Amino acid sequence: MQNSDIEGELSKLKQVSLDSLYSVRLMNRVEIKYVFNIRKLTDLIRMLASYYQVLEIKNMRILPYSTTYLDTSDYLFYNQHVRGEFARYKLRYRRYEATNESFLEIKKKNNKGRTSKWRVENINNSGSFDSAATCFIRKYMPVSPDLLKPAIINNFTRISLAGFELNERITIDFNISFSSLENLREISLPYLAIAELKKDGYSDNSCFRALIRQLNIYPSGFSKYCIGSALLNDSVKKNMIKPKLLLLNKLENECN
Repeated sequence: MQNSDIEGELSKLKQVSLDSLYSVRLMNRVEIKYVFNIRKLTDLIRMLASYYQVLEIKNMRILPYSTTYLDTSDYLFYNQHVRGEFARYKLRYRRYEATNESFLEIKKKNNKGRTSKWRVENINNSGSFDSAATCFIRKYMPVSPDLLKPAIINNFTRISLAGFELNERITIDFNISFSSLENLREISLPYLAIAELKKDGYSDNSCFRALIRQLNIYPSGFSKYCIGSALLNDSVKKNMIKPKLLLLNKLENECN
C-alpha cells in the first residue's frame, strides 16, 4: 500500500495541533494493541473519520520516528517482557523527526496492566549518557546506567489520533523496520500495521474498540522491541515469542 492512499483518507479528517494533543498525553495509562495487515488501514481510517481528529505537524499527517532501544548485555528488558513479568521496563531514545526533538524515555508496566511513561529531552550519544540522562535513569529504573547499551534501532511512520469526546489517543504505526547495532542486520516489515489505544482505564466505552472489531481485528500484545530483537538476534530466547512470529508470517502471507 502506498502512503498516498493513506494520505488521501487522512486528508478527510479534522486536524489537531501538537499542543492540543498534549492535553491527552496519558503518561499513566492502559495500552491496548492491535496488529493487522496494512491493507486494512485505509478502511480503518475511513471508519474513524467521524470520531477522531488527526495530528498534523508542518502539513504532515504521517510522521517519521526513529527509536534506539537500550538494554543490558544479557537482555534484561527483553527477557522481562517475553516472560510476562509484572514489573517490566523499556528504555529508549526516541527522535521525533517532524519536530527535530529527541527524548530519553522510560516505560514501566505494573502488575495491574497499567503503563507509566517518563521522558526527558536528551540526545542519543551512542549509549554514552550525560549527567541529565544518568540522573533520569537512576530516578526511574532499578538498573545502573553503566550496564546499559544500545541494542536495536526501529524506524517507522506514525499516525496519531485523538477522540473528539473521550479522553483517549490512538497511534497507528507502519513502514516498520529494524536494524541491529551488534551484527548490522536489517529487516523491514512493509505488510505490518500496529494500532495502539491509549486510555485512562479498561472501560469498553471506546469508539475505536467497536470500529476496529468490524474489520475482524482484535487485541494482541505486541512489543516492537522484542519482535525486532527476536528477528535480528540469534542469541535471545524465542520460544515464548513464537506465537507473535507466527502471526507476522500469517500477515505477510495475506499480501501474497
